[in-house]
Amino acid sequence: MSDTPPVLENAVTHLRQQELAQSRRAFIARGGRMIRCQHCLLSLPLCLCTQRPAPSDEVAVCLIYYKGEVYKPSNSGRLVADVLSDNHAFLWNRTEPDAALLALLTNPAYAPLVIFPFQYADTQQCLDTPDKLQQYQMQASEQQRKPLLILLDGSWREARKMFRSPYLSGIPILGIEPLEPGNYQLREAAHDYQLGTAEVAIEILQQLGAATASSRLAAYFALFRERYLAGKPRH
Repeated sequence: MSDTPPVLENAVTHLRQQELAQSRRAFIARGGRMIRCQHCLLSLPLCLCTQRPAPSDEVAVCLIYYKGEVYKPSNSGRLVADVLSDNHAFLWNRTEPDAALLALLTNPAYAPLVIFPFQYADTQQCLDTPDKLQQYQMQASEQQRKPLLILLDGSWREARKMFRSPYLSGIPILGIEPLEPGNYQLREAAHDYQLGTAEVAIEILQQLGAATASSRLAAYFALFRERYLAGKPRH
């Protein structure tokens, strides 16, 4: 096997490259002197790219990023895009969203779901019982529409701001209620039960019956977390 990582690109990598090309000021992450892989953003000796799992096509994902988040090496949203081959990524704007994002949300090939805690949403939109989720899945299957996970990627405060975007109103909400603290460990969370983007996607994929994609993402995320922490100075 070659020691050179394969050239990999997903929608998140493309968005980051697009933002870098337009930016007048470089984003300097913690550990900014580290030489990083331009896809996984880990230190080159710890590069994860050759460990990328075989992608799944049964569920699609749309990651909406708060400004600056797409640059952060600790961001786990790009792992979800690595595992789900039908992936899309956009920079958030409340009043002037990307036209391609709006087209995606109304594309009849997809059945979109906003992934967010139920307690912040209108109960009529929430798929908060097994019957409601089953009804969504049956309807999507009958209409030959692929589930599209809409993940709001940023800090908790930023995600709540994005959630109020008018173009997301009316879309069904699917959430999780973690019983144990997350294993993210890459940043300090405001609350013990706040999870990283990949951790949320793992649970949601499991709920939707995409067990293979869920288990692949779980293993991939665990390896990513291990290598990210290994590359931090204190380790």
